[in-house]
Amino acid sequence: MKRRLSLTFVLMCALQLTAVAQKQVLDPQLLLRDVQVLSADSMSGRLSGTEGNRMAQDYIEKRFNEIGLQPYNNSYRHTFRLEGRGIVVEEAVNLIGFIPGKTDKAIVLTAHYDHVGARKGEIYNGADDNASGVGALLAAAAYFKTNKPYYTLVFAALDGEELGLQGANAFLENPPLALDLIQLNVNMDMLSLNQQGELYASGAYHYPVLLPLLQQVKARPQARLLTGHDQPEQGQNDWTRQSDHYQFHKRQIPFIYFGVEDHPHYHKPTDDFENINSTFYPDAAALVIDFVQLLNKKRPALRTTN
Repeated sequence: MKRRLSLTFVLMCALQLTAVAQKQVLDPQLLLRDVQVLSADSMSGRLSGTEGNRMAQDYIEKRFNEIGLQPYNNSYRHTFRLEGRGIVVEEAVNLIGFIPGKTDKAIVLTAHYDHVGARKGEIYNGADDNASGVGALLAAAAYFKTNKPYYTLVFAALDGEELGLQGANAFLENPPLALDLIQLNVNMDMLSLNQQGELYASGAYHYPVLLPLLQQVKARPQARLLTGHDQPEQGQNDWTRQSDHYQFHKRQIPFIYFGVEDHPHYHKPTDDFENINSTFYPDAAALVIDFVQLLNKKRPALRTTN
């Protein structure tokens, strides 16, 4: 009996030490609030060029300002012309802010805020796709604002992803910083819906120097990191071309894309805030922050040309 009590005590101590070592890096309530606001019916699915999309811009701009991100050229808003799938937007908007690091070399964190709008009277709110990515982007910005990074961190909420990765292309065609300073793109697109506690990090197949760092990201209670979905022979299960990170990859800028596997709510009017996994999602977003923190500590040679 005494030996069992001793073992129980040791296990409890070990769990407490693990909890202390793996500190909370974000505010789950604030994270969920950001997603709830961005995926509300009032934003009508955030289709590029619509009033709902402009409402999302205003909210993200407000949050950038609250967090204290620095703007480029005195504005978070960077406009570009968007045309695709019968839609023309003369002034689509990427929202961009940054936290200066100890070096000008930069990591660009991205998440698209647009979605597909309303169809046949139904609103496609895009809570997972991709209000969840924007929520994680804002949480990462808040964390690194109070935990100074080694790399300069650029936070970009991108428009026009659903219309052909156009916001990412515009960012790179008219970049707010020299392209040769960008060491890595960390892209977040769909982080909140998974029942197995699995978040994927895709891209290490193309950039194997990143694999050891991804493997060092410790699982959190409700989410663990897996690698994959990045090999050409996987066909549709190869995510290399499936979100904004592809525009960076085309320009030989390394990327890691964080996301979950497809689920029944993907591009459906049921992708609502109420269906988000509210225990998995905060830990999934925290895993992204853990990875970026590791990058800042380990500083691997990501681009040998600069």
